[in-house]
Amino acid sequence: MKITEQRQGAVVVIRPCGPVVAAEVDQLRKRIMEAIDQSRGRFVLDISEIAYVDSRGLELLLDVRDAVHAGGQVLKLCGRNGTLRQVLEMTELALLFEPYEDANMAVRSFL
Repeated sequence: MKITEQRQGAVVVIRPCGPVVAAEVDQLRKRIMEAIDQSRGRFVLDISEIAYVDSRGLELLLDVRDAVHAGGQVLKLCGRNGTLRQVLEMTELALLFEPYEDANMAVRSFL
């Protein structure tokens, strides 16, 4: 899995590319948790390049949400594609995240 990181001011944007499945979760979790620590919770997860997510990937999203929430922030997701949007809605997880169309809108929400 390819993971890109971009800093926009005090906000870190992480963009994983590829499926988020059991074999990839630990690598992505480590990278995300480092970004959360470095940004003091000002963090955006760009999910536009995630083609598929399995149950471990959904667990990761919940764990990241809890970590961000513990710091008084809300996990901001951007770029939900059709497949991932359906999965989040079917599992009733969509309401747990702040959705944004793109990373710029999500970053601006911290202002």
